[in-house]
Amino acid sequence: MAIVKMKKLRLIAVRSQRDALMGQLLRLGCVEVHEPEGMLSDPEAAALLKPERAGLTEARNQEAELSAALKVLNRYAPAKKKLLAARPLVERSAFLDDEALEKDLALARQVNGWEAELRKAAADEVRVRDEIESLRPWEALDMPLQTAGTKTCALALANVPAEVDMESVADAAEAVTEEVQIVLVSSDEQQKNFLVIAMKDQLAPVLDALRNVGATPVSFPGLTGTATANIDARKRELEKLSVYQRELAERIAREKDRTASLQLSADRMATKAAQAEAAERLRGTDSIVALEGWCPAPAEEKLTECFKGFDCAYEFTDPAPEEYPDVPVKLKNNPIVRPMNMVTEMYSLPAYTGVDPNPLMFPFFILFYGMMMADMGYGLLMLILGFVLKKTRPRGMMDYMSGLLILGGVSTFAFGAVTGGFFGDFLTQVVKLTSGKDFALPSLFTPLDDTLSILVGSMALGFVHIVTGMAVSFVRKLKKGEILDAIFEEVTWWVVFAGLGCMFLLHTNIVLYVGLAMVVIGPIITGKGMGKITGIFGSLYNHVTGFFGDILSYSRLMALMLAGSVIAQVFNTLGAIPGNIVVFVLISMLGNALNFALNLLGCYVHDLRLQCLEFFNKFYEDGGKPFRPLDMQTKFVDIVKE
Repeated sequence: MAIVKMKKLRLIAVRSQRDALMGQLLRLGCVEVHEPEGMLSDPEAAALLKPERAGLTEARNQEAELSAALKVLNRYAPAKKKLLAARPLVERSAFLDDEALEKDLALARQVNGWEAELRKAAADEVRVRDEIESLRPWEALDMPLQTAGTKTCALALANVPAEVDMESVADAAEAVTEEVQIVLVSSDEQQKNFLVIAMKDQLAPVLDALRNVGATPVSFPGLTGTATANIDARKRELEKLSVYQRELAERIAREKDRTASLQLSADRMATKAAQAEAAERLRGTDSIVALEGWCPAPAEEKLTECFKGFDCAYEFTDPAPEEYPDVPVKLKNNPIVRPMNMVTEMYSLPAYTGVDPNPLMFPFFILFYGMMMADMGYGLLMLILGFVLKKTRPRGMMDYMSGLLILGGVSTFAFGAVTGGFFGDFLTQVVKLTSGKDFALPSLFTPLDDTLSILVGSMALGFVHIVTGMAVSFVRKLKKGEILDAIFEEVTWWVVFAGLGCMFLLHTNIVLYVGLAMVVIGPIITGKGMGKITGIFGSLYNHVTGFFGDILSYSRLMALMLAGSVIAQVFNTLGAIPGNIVVFVLISMLGNALNFALNLLGCYVHDLRLQCLEFFNKFYEDGGKPFRPLDMQTKFVDIVKE
């Protein structure tokens, strides 16, 4: 239960074995690959070593093709998904099946091609409908649209806004020539459509004059026949497009059964892309490739065995102190403590030279959470939710969350048993409504009757929590050789606390005097603060106010326990007012569901605050970079471990 020790790996291999070597590193999943920075720092080596090309762009494109095909299938043939269903398990050999991947890539391209044809058909449908709408105003015109006129006359189509009077249109045309005729073809709320007939040499001047009253010429280049005939032809085209789109959609839907296969290949392609991305971090010449990376020290043996099968030179070294900020961090915890990673990763991973806070934080986090929730009913709900999530084989944060729900549920149930809470006083109200008798679950104490005792207990737990953080800080300082800092920062205040305890118990004040003397001596010896004398007052003020404020923060344990209990009882009381058991159950369950949801999040946030602000600030050194090894990337399946 600690931060895993890391080794720096440097390797040079023959170029012809590059892909096979990267494939083995992928299977092992324990090396974070980087550029060979040590070699690149040498100008001569940097001039020889060139970036590798491993087909990353092509791999990303193929990954995008599979992802797009899955979206298309989900749109036209959505697969039924079971709620909280676990991902399928796949053997490693089946996962690395390149032949199946090629088949699925071909299918993805076909599906994407059909979808592209569907988009084109949809665009054509929009275009045809627009053409029909543009032709509708001229349906009443029983004349081919390509008619330009006779030997002496010319024809033109035009329209004006609906508010323009046709008489003004005619007046404008006749102002140019009396040998002109305006024929209204149709009108609607937006515009009026008309035919202009004039002598050939007068048509252009007439149209210019009509523009002054808002007229716009209309033309249909390339169209022949009447507007009605063209509309009918486009309606037939729409029918064909509709049939074609339906056929394409049916083709896509027929591939519904291949969804699982495409999902598997999407994971395969994501893994290949990750391998290509790692390979392109390498540097090489025409004959060799070089890499650097980090691996856990326990993996050194199996990596050594792996490298025996390649023509390569390699070395494992411990990171130098100047490299510590760049060393990735991997936490090693047992399954019970591992859910605490949710808190640690949300805050920040510890520095490589820091302390894994999870084992230290675990008992306090679970204890505090159960104390704030403190209800057997809520504890049972958390246990059920946690085990249901576990059945889906969650990963990452969801995995940590399921573990926290289970552990927090146990603690919540235990505190609920101690305080006698089961959805507040649900059972008490049920017995009273059904039999008229008084009933109460046995309890050691209750939030409403023993509020002061709970407050004192909360602050006492907070004191233990803070002292534990100080103990960790004390040990770390001793390991670093900072003995005086350890004595005058931690031991001094332990002596003060012990002295205060002895004074309150009326034994002696000597221990307190010793502690206060150490408070004065500490800043003088260590020379901290604004000078040695002013440092005394600064140290005293900061520590006294700091400890008081920190311990007072733990009163939230009592406050949330009390709030959750009171809210539950209020809803139960409201439900019992009508005197009907059915109404009571409905109102009580609704109110308790709301209370449970609020407390589930609220208790986590307040618990998180106590750990991060009151506990971590005593010893925690953050800033660690997560360890991200080259590994199989899966979203839709789980790979069976060998």
